[in-house]
Amino acid sequence: MKIALLTYSTKPRGGVVHTLALAEALAALGEDVTVWTLGRGGDPGFYRPVSPAVRVRLVPFADGPAGETVGERVLRSIATLREAFDPAPYDIVHAQDCISANAAGRCVRTVHHIDHFTTPELAACHERAIVEPFAHICVSAAVAGELADGWGIEATVVPNGVAYDRFATTDPAVRASWRSRLGHYVLTVGGIEPRKGSLDLLEAYALLRADHPGVRLVIAGGETLFDYRDYRARWEQRAAELGLDPVVLGPVPEDELPSLVAAAGAFAFPSHKEGFGLAAMEALAAGVPLVVRELPVLREVFGSAARFAGPPRELAAELGHALTADDPDRRAAGHALAARHTWRTAARRHVDVYRSLGATRADSA
Repeated sequence: MKIALLTYSTKPRGGVVHTLALAEALAALGEDVTVWTLGRGGDPGFYRPVSPAVRVRLVPFADGPAGETVGERVLRSIATLREAFDPAPYDIVHAQDCISANAAGRCVRTVHHIDHFTTPELAACHERAIVEPFAHICVSAAVAGELADGWGIEATVVPNGVAYDRFATTDPAVRASWRSRLGHYVLTVGGIEPRKGSLDLLEAYALLRADHPGVRLVIAGGETLFDYRDYRARWEQRAAELGLDPVVLGPVPEDELPSLVAAAGAFAFPSHKEGFGLAAMEALAAGVPLVVRELPVLREVFGSAARFAGPPRELAAELGHALTADDPDRRAAGHALAARHTWRTAARRHVDVYRSLGATRADSA
């Protein structure tokens, strides 16, 4: 099959990570795969090298005029990708986010998670990207349930894969280097933004320090299309009020991230909204104790491999247990869970979906 996978960015956000890993796994199965994306701000390519078996079509997307709103940027993103993308050569057009789904026209859509936007342009983009695709894939049953309850849409569930070997086997010297630089630390990956529960994690960190004064909070990642400056300002103000100085690394080079994760004393994942939790699954692959927010989707995905917490006080307590408790059974469960989630398996299940869609179209012709 000739398959087009569409995403909205070259940056290491979860949906982009998913798109590239899926594309490479599909190509390894012998499929003809092209990834389409927007090259924002002059980006010459993706955040990491892509297998030469995968074609990449990068559509230049210049910075907008001063004062451009998020809504205006979203509309310009859709228009730019739509103008460049020609669906005609492809058997399957598969969009991974609301921007690419709006640009693609008739397509398969992976709904990673369901957002609730207040910006009118984003809200309309999100709605169209749910109701207009002719087939839907979700990375968890919880998100598929939201689609069914909210829109009456039946989606196929295909869980994410994880780059298990990259995170399970890291260089001890590089891990030691991170620990020398950062000390004993709790890590979170995803930046500072509302969906990631960053303010709750900050409050939990203040409580955690009462019993673990030497532990540091390290925050990696944070590439995003959206403007979270107001939230970031509130976060920084609250950190100052609490007398905290977390380490904010920003985006970490792809080849350094696994060792940063593996060197952590614990991994915090207090998101308010997730579809799967790929960064958390990478932490399990690295053998790092994981604490996640008490959400149905995270119960579904992580089960006995993670610790669960609600408000900041619970989060602080569970992080304290994760930092100090020797829990080989939970660690082994985490390794086994991550090892089962291969991109090869995900790719095979996508191929099954694509073929079934082709048969459906043929039957109805």
